Amino acid sequence: MDLYRLKQELEAGRTIYDLPLRVSYYARVSTEKDEQLHSLKAQVEYFSGFIRRNPNWVLVGGYVDEGLSGTSVIKRENFLRMLEDARLGRFDFLVTKEISRFSRSTLDSIRYTRELLGCGVGVLFQSDNINTLAPDAELRLAILSSIAQDEVRKISERVTFGFRRAVERGVVLGNGSIWGYRKEDGRLIVKEDEAVLVREIFELYADRGMSIRGVCAHLSQRGLKNSRGGDFSFSTIRGILSNPKYKGYYCGGKSRKLDYREAARARLDPSEWVLYKDEDTVPPIVSEELWDRAGRMLDARGGKGKGSAPCRSLYPYSGKLFCSVHGAPFYRAAYRGAGGLREVWQCREYASGGRAACSVPVVYTEELDRLLREALELAGVRREELARALADLLSEPAVSPVREKERSSLLRERGRLSARKDRLLDLCVRGSLSEEEFRERNEGFNRELESLAARLEALESSVPEEKPLSVETLLSAAAAALELSGGFDRALADTLLDRAEVSAGEGGAVLVTAKLRFLKEPLSFVIRRCRGKASVCSVQYI
Repeated sequence: MDLYRLKQELEAGRTIYDLPLRVSYYARVSTEKDEQLHSLKAQVEYFSGFIRRNPNWVLVGGYVDEGLSGTSVIKRENFLRMLEDARLGRFDFLVTKEISRFSRSTLDSIRYTRELLGCGVGVLFQSDNINTLAPDAELRLAILSSIAQDEVRKISERVTFGFRRAVERGVVLGNGSIWGYRKEDGRLIVKEDEAVLVREIFELYADRGMSIRGVCAHLSQRGLKNSRGGDFSFSTIRGILSNPKYKGYYCGGKSRKLDYREAARARLDPSEWVLYKDEDTVPPIVSEELWDRAGRMLDARGGKGKGSAPCRSLYPYSGKLFCSVHGAPFYRAAYRGAGGLREVWQCREYASGGRAACSVPVVYTEELDRLLREALELAGVRREELARALADLLSEPAVSPVREKERSSLLRERGRLSARKDRLLDLCVRGSLSEEEFRERNEGFNRELESLAARLEALESSVPEEKPLSVETLLSAAAAALELSGGFDRALADTLLDRAEVSAGEGGAVLVTAKLRFLKEPLSFVIRRCRGKASVCSVQYI
């Protein structure tokens, strides 16, 4: 019976139970706990009996999803199969328990209901007493589905509150997959067989001066593998060296969920973490002194990892400039004025809120270039001395342009495949793909993504042979630094400048305190501008 005739019959005073229909049902529970599975079995038995007891209806099977959340349908195979069968006209009417069985998202609930109506299929949400063939069904559905979505929000808030309370009580959260420990009753227990390797990693890095990539190569040469049976990657070793748990510190609250409807989380700044010494809950594997030495070396060699892939900055002073008031990094901006395109660096707070948010003045790239050249001249650094200093600082092997290009290509390919995979479900919902095509293509994308992940891991884990820079090359770099008429490139600025702090001086001047890598003491600079042009008028040691 088509949808038009169904509605005509209902408008004539007949009920849905009076009509000869092919009826199916959909049941779902969100966990695989025994009591939930028992509830699922009860739902199946109830709906089967309910449909069979009506003499005008014919049961044409049902659709069941076990242990899957109602916030998303991406993994609910039987729900997707039900939509596909509706498009194929295999049933006329669907019975389910309540709106949340479809989705706890208001928009999704209505969208799937409309999808089914477009296929000539009505839905009875039994507990909510909504028949989507009724004239007022969509209004009632929107109201009740909004309540269901709000319930998801409340559950998310309760879970988040529970996590925060657990952090406040010092309960170790997470799955316990931290090298050197196992988790037991909210505490960490040292796994001595793995702890030995953790201590060795810290000693190799902090005491023997080995680079992170050198540590990776050393472990690989000895045949030592990570928990998945692969080589230790750069990010894994860096994560170990920067994890405060290894010195006996409780560390929690490092991320926050962005939206209760999504799985994405934002990593918080370390200043917002819950961090304190607690050797009972988190027994140390290395001494605090050794951990701190490793931390200082991480800072000196480019900063601690924050759990994401390292970002290669394109600009010379990225990650080098900081605000004296807020401690925030300076961000680059560019604008086109009368003299052409100019690069300017400004405090993060200034960038987001303007002068009202931060009174520390901006500083221009050409000012920083001149400042760095004058610092070298003032320090009286000879070319040979600078070359030796550069050689000492280049302990970390440079990233090969070829390897970096390959890595970027793999990351782009991964993003492209992920986007194509995400579009599959929409194609399936619209009827452009059958269930079989959806599964086949989805599995194909999964295989390709797994292959890309393995190639990225192998690329990151491998340590290429790096040719040492010749003295001539280093001398040329020194000469370029002292005689530069243009701007500094990223590599040279990164090698020479460790950190600089910017503050406001008197009369509109800009104060910059810079720490150069080859000098023990920082230098203080005053930048005064005349009609928009920079002039470093005084340089003095602090």
